[in-house]
Amino acid sequence: MRQPAVRSASDIWVPVIRPASGTCRIRLICFPYAGGGPDLFRTWADGLDDGVELLAVRLPGRGPRLREPLYESWKPLIADTYKALSSAGCLTGPHAFFGHSFGARLAYETARLAAEALPGTTRRLFVAGSRSPDHPQHRPYLHELPHERYVEAVRAMGGTPAEILDNRAMMRLFLPAMRSDMRLAELWGDRHGRSPMDVPITALYGRDDPIDGRAAMRGWRRCTRRQTELLELPAGHFFLETHRELLLETINDRLVSTV
Repeated sequence: MRQPAVRSASDIWVPVIRPASGTCRIRLICFPYAGGGPDLFRTWADGLDDGVELLAVRLPGRGPRLREPLYESWKPLIADTYKALSSAGCLTGPHAFFGHSFGARLAYETARLAAEALPGTTRRLFVAGSRSPDHPQHRPYLHELPHERYVEAVRAMGGTPAEILDNRAMMRLFLPAMRSDMRLAELWGDRHGRSPMDVPITALYGRDDPIDGRAAMRGWRRCTRRQTELLELPAGHFFLETHRELLLETINDRLVSTV
């Protein structure tokens, strides 16, 4: 089916990174990890199938939304994210969600609302580097660490360039959103109990991920009545950057098979 490219005032929430070439067969809506924004997915533009329209969610505290207040709890964040996607027309045709770490949690919560309101339009959920809702969070919480220890913990995780971590001015801009997202990610738990959704799930983890590896992600199979696959990549936590080509091959294969 032919879907018009999404263009509206809601682009501040969900900018189109790359329109489909020709007929748009499916939209891929991406959710970044803690502190991240749409720019994380710009390098994906040339690696996706021509029929895939690529979008990414931009939360408060980054880019043109830098001065907006950050979310302190999950309920308004989920509601506002779903409202923005719905208002922008992103959910009216076939679509899939991809999220990494904190973004995987938000993608899952959004997918549940979309699957309930528009049955059959959410074709797949990709969750990457994120524990399942029923898996306990590692302690101590990183978001509770004092500044210097928190920065060193983020540095040890990888993913954040040293030029940002070593620049106090840049950290003043990036740190609030990063810590806020991480707080939500660490406090997130099972909000739905035994109420699986009707969307197939592809769960991806890095073999050398010290944060959320295989054991933390096995529980995703209990989150859906549909097919679940658990895939290992030869990588650490931030494989969406270090193993982008392999990840996009997997995404393309699943998206093409759903439309």
